[in-house]
Amino acid sequence: MTTTAPAVATAESAQAQELGVVDSLKAYRDKLRGGDVGSLPAVLGLIVLFVIFSALRPDTFKTAANFANLINQGVAVTTISMGLIFVLLLGEIDLSAGVTAGTCGAVMGWTLFNHHWPWWAGILACLLTGAVIGLFIGLVVTRLGIPSFVVTLATFLSLQGVMLAIIGEGGTVPITDKQVLAINNNNLPIWAGWLLFAVCVGGYALLGYSRMISRRRSGLATQSVLVWGLKSLILAVLLGYATYILNKDRSFNKAVTIQGVPQVVVLMLVLLLGLTFLLVRLPFGRHVYAIGGNAEAARRAGINVKLVKTICFMICSTMAGVAGILYASRNNSISPTTGTGTDLLLAVGAAVIGGCSLFGGKGRVIDAVIGGLVVAVISNGMLLLGLKAAWVYIFTGLVLLVAATVDALSRRRAAAAG
Repeated sequence: MTTTAPAVATAESAQAQELGVVDSLKAYRDKLRGGDVGSLPAVLGLIVLFVIFSALRPDTFKTAANFANLINQGVAVTTISMGLIFVLLLGEIDLSAGVTAGTCGAVMGWTLFNHHWPWWAGILACLLTGAVIGLFIGLVVTRLGIPSFVVTLATFLSLQGVMLAIIGEGGTVPITDKQVLAINNNNLPIWAGWLLFAVCVGGYALLGYSRMISRRRSGLATQSVLVWGLKSLILAVLLGYATYILNKDRSFNKAVTIQGVPQVVVLMLVLLLGLTFLLVRLPFGRHVYAIGGNAEAARRAGINVKLVKTICFMICSTMAGVAGILYASRNNSISPTTGTGTDLLLAVGAAVIGGCSLFGGKGRVIDAVIGGLVVAVISNGMLLLGLKAAWVYIFTGLVLLVAATVDALSRRRAAAAG
């Protein structure tokens, strides 16, 4: 008798804290009113852009070939943006991330083409170059107290000189290694694409169910089984449609078959899961958010602010190194202009459009992926409409301005809500 009554009470309490569809929508509405809009503006914008471009260019925008192009063309900028998330969370900036990608790619090309290193050694040299650049930036920023804006701007200029020294003015470094070229050009077999779909949907469902059970056992409010099932079903429909489209033959030459999910999608998923785990599950991630929220309070709490900042700059530059590999694979070469154009601006824009705050302390790695998709769709859709590049830049800039405005307003509302 003494043990049954509390058990029944606990069960009733847990049942009362279970949020159905309506309760979940109300909780999300309260979250928005509190100033935490997350990626909602970017997701809504992405839906609107898809509808508009699909209506205006139904014969080209929705094709399997264009869908695959969207992924392959935007993946390098998205990768840079994923690394920038770590720096932006601190309230810092890295203006050299784009040219770092080009420099790392040049080092890889130099080792592969001029010195005939194996592909894995060239990739390792590329990533190490990025890590060393990030270490240099982090040490200068944290030890000398120079603003990251100034340090990374100086690094930007210096690395352009390093690229010219490696490649030569007007020259290029060709990439001929099959393994490197395959990274951003080859596709998965059809069965592997569907296996990837099953792993993604099944993994999402299992993680969501495990989290729901864990919160219920702890007596915390959690989503109902119905909400969990609906979320999993929506993801399954979206990813299933994307996998179906990418598995269709998209070759314009009937003698050649091109189909399958691009291999680079696997790389993006690995980076997304790994970096998200680092930010969400490990103490390092909590330290990053704490420093972005209030660096002085974090220091007083015993967090090694200088070390965390340095590691974040190293992660940012190493991710730029990954982008350098993707540029080299996509373009079959590295030139002195690789990563020096608008790539950095688009990467920063992707992070902010996706929901990462420029003021630090708020953002997720998935924000870079969502924002990267928005930037890629704008560029792709407007070019398909036949608009000049000038209008693409103007529209992208306006979208970035809107995203920054939403960030500032939501931050003000969150401060007012306490």
